[in-house]
Amino acid sequence: MSDDDTNEMDDKLVQRYDTILKESALLSTFAGILFGFLLNMAINVPDHFEFIDRVTLIVALYSTTVAASLFVMPVVYHHLQYPYGSLDKFKSRSHRFIILGLIPAGLTLYLGLQLAIHSLLGSIESFLLASLPFILVYFLFRARKGEFLKNL
Repeated sequence: MSDDDTNEMDDKLVQRYDTILKESALLSTFAGILFGFLLNMAINVPDHFEFIDRVTLIVALYSTTVAASLFVMPVVYHHLQYPYGSLDKFKSRSHRFIILGLIPAGLTLYLGLQLAIHSLLGSIESFLLASLPFILVYFLFRARKGEFLKNL
């Protein structure tokens, strides 16, 4: 194998690592900003907040903390394990961290929307209405390959 082939393979390998780490950085930034908004709300609790709102806010803070921690894990893993023996192992672990982080991030988005709607409507309505964007995304996700239309 010539030096040019080795350099080309190294460049592709660095690009693949770089893509994963950029995704992780983007999601970590998103979770950090969301955490900042929720933390500000927790420190300056609105006067009209009921007990259920305070509990929802605390759960959302914990949820976004878990999401941010999972989103940053590919970077931590990169620094602890570098140099790697296998790109596939790094990719699969990073993928798992990011997928697991999407669950609490989605929960945080749901709870944040629920808090906003609850300030305008009642509790039951806010929990139901906050789920509508997620139901829409689910159906759009299913319809991306025509799967949704096949099941009707």
